[in-house]
Amino acid sequence: MRNTIMYSTLFLVMGASYYIIEILFDGTSHWSMFLLGGVCGVGIGLLNEQRLTWDMPLWKQVLYGECIVLPLEFITGCIVNLWLKLNVWDYSGLPFNILGQSSLLFALLFIPVILLAILTDDYIRYLWFGEEKPKYKIF
Repeated sequence: MRNTIMYSTLFLVMGASYYIIEILFDGTSHWSMFLLGGVCGVGIGLLNEQRLTWDMPLWKQVLYGECIVLPLEFITGCIVNLWLKLNVWDYSGLPFNILGQSSLLFALLFIPVILLAILTDDYIRYLWFGEEKPKYKIF
């Protein structure tokens, strides 16, 4: 039961956070971005349980986060934009894009968002669910 509550909380916080970030920077968002943000946030948090240790440098954690976010963004874009034709985003005008659904520029822009997701996940787990206090190694 505890895990269900924790992952539901993380999903809602991460989804809402990403949705708000999009509105702040773009002036608009879409419900699918709430879902994508929630799934990405939980995925990044699961790295703590499966792969990462406190000894791993933070930049490597962000790199692992990119390995979660970029494929999920691409898959979501293919479903939401190409298949359902909701036209939520289109990166086709940017260099180094894949089918207009993922781009190198946005991969770089996701770095601070992923870092924020890592910190948020760690502190929610610590403050709300009694897990180990976060400690970070930068390099």
